[in-house]
Amino acid sequence: MTTPDVGSTRHHWGTAARLTTFLALVLAVVLGLALLGLLRAFGSQTDASTTRSLVAELKAFAVAAAQRPPSQPIATFSDEYLRTRVLPDGETLAVGLDDGTLIGSAGTESLLRSSVVRGLASTTPTTGKRVHVTAGARHYLVVAAPIISGGRPAGMVAAAADLAQANRDLGRVRALAIGEGVIALLAGCAGAYLLLRRLLRRIGRITVTAADLGSGALDRRLRDTDRTDEVGRLATTFDAMADQLSAVMATQRRLLSDVSHQLRTPLTVAQGHLEVLKRSPYDAQDVDETVALVLDEIDHMKALVERLLMLGRAMEPDFLSTEPVDLRSFCADLFESAQVLADRRWLLPSVPDVVVDVDAAKLRGALLNLLDNAVRATCDGDVIALVVSAGPGSEVELAVEDSGPGIPPERRDVVLERFARPGAADTAGSGLGLAIVRAVAEAHGGSVVIEDSSYGGCRVALRLPVTADALPEPTCVS
Repeated sequence: MTTPDVGSTRHHWGTAARLTTFLALVLAVVLGLALLGLLRAFGSQTDASTTRSLVAELKAFAVAAAQRPPSQPIATFSDEYLRTRVLPDGETLAVGLDDGTLIGSAGTESLLRSSVVRGLASTTPTTGKRVHVTAGARHYLVVAAPIISGGRPAGMVAAAADLAQANRDLGRVRALAIGEGVIALLAGCAGAYLLLRRLLRRIGRITVTAADLGSGALDRRLRDTDRTDEVGRLATTFDAMADQLSAVMATQRRLLSDVSHQLRTPLTVAQGHLEVLKRSPYDAQDVDETVALVLDEIDHMKALVERLLMLGRAMEPDFLSTEPVDLRSFCADLFESAQVLADRRWLLPSVPDVVVDVDAAKLRGALLNLLDNAVRATCDGDVIALVVSAGPGSEVELAVEDSGPGIPPERRDVVLERFARPGAADTAGSGLGLAIVRAVAEAHGGSVVIEDSSYGGCRVALRLPVTADALPEPTCVS
């Protein structure tokens, strides 16, 4: 007999339920404290109002007692006053004289039998006293004060208020407050639960979409761009991340496809020649020729792999290692190195004295790619110019121009792609030069533009942001 998995049958509350329960507990505590404070304030206010009314009755008795005829005994006055005095509803008066006599107004029978009232009467208080008395089934608030006659205490007078009505009022207030608190608690918890469910449902969509992306469905998106709250911004950022991920994966797939296609040819050539050499009779000249051809193909593959690694690293965040570079010195050194590439008419017009933050090695490599392309597209005596110009305070343009055949406008976008060589004059290139140039420019926050050259050929320009002030114009070097 197998034991059931307790963990699998246990009910787990969702996040919305747990958060709502926590909120309900917090609200219950807050509402309970507020209700307690309300009832205390109401009870204190009721008690203070009743006390003021009773004190007013004691003062009225004292004034009347002071104005009685001198010959009228206090007992006679008290009996007459209590019989004729009209008291507020629920209030009574009782007088206890020093001879033990107790006189009360109508309705004080049970109160006069109370041991507390009898104790006040037997020990005449010297100051006012305020006590709660339970007599029979009723609860009273009693305020007692001494009766002064002839300069000495002659007894005490007590004003009492039946607290039944006040207790009923307090009960109604309590019931009303509890009802309102329960309604507020239920409404708050229900509203919070609905909002949390809606919020967590949207977060759940993000989780499901992330899982789909992880399983290979790179076209999945949230498309939750109509909202401007935090979750909406999270969804927008998530979609942007997914777009970048999809683009990177597509680029990697295309790169692998291109690499496999480009490497297959030199490998096939090398393999074919080695197989032919293996089947043929031994001849030193054939061996030398085959070895030279295989080494040439290996060199070609090595250069191709290095360029592919450069393109792959261009997608990494630490691809560049920038430093301030003086553009005039940089271009003069580059121009001097380029002149050994071929017998051309090399030109370097005036270079603005600008300092830019760039990766000098990668920028130099990109420009050498352009210069090498210009050499391949021209003949002896043709013009190749390295032209540098400063933009209106925001960018600098480094262009390579030539007097060759140029690139037709309809092919200019295509030649920037990897392994794209439409109409290339030479057959030894890999088709990666301009792709590397664009990758370096975009890594610097710039771009590549292909235009017609003023020398009649092609003009390829790198536009890079300027990060320092330009200095006076230098002289022209040619």
